[in-house]
Amino acid sequence: MARKREALSTQFSCLFCNHESCVTVELRKKEAVGSLRCKICDQRFDTNITYLSAAIDVYSDWIDACDAVARTDGNSQLQKATIGHTRDDGDDEDDEDDF
Repeated sequence: MARKREALSTQFSCLFCNHESCVTVELRKKEAVGSLRCKICDQRFDTNITYLSAAIDVYSDWIDACDAVARTDGNSQLQKATIGHTRDDGDDEDDEDDF
């Protein structure tokens, strides 16, 4: 008995506007490019694909790219906040002891 294959989704939720089923994915395999676009906020993303890639792969690459940008931005924000500030841990070796 043959099993019926379920079709993979090509519409996803947007990470920016949080609407469901508004992100569509287009695979241009001859050009080896996968593109996605949100119908609501017009957010766009392109990535390289292979002949094995599916729409979910492009969407996953978009999530990974957004996460990488958020981490990089968070690290640079942390570095900006700590530049010029020293930590005072109470252990000052250069201070003379008062007796």
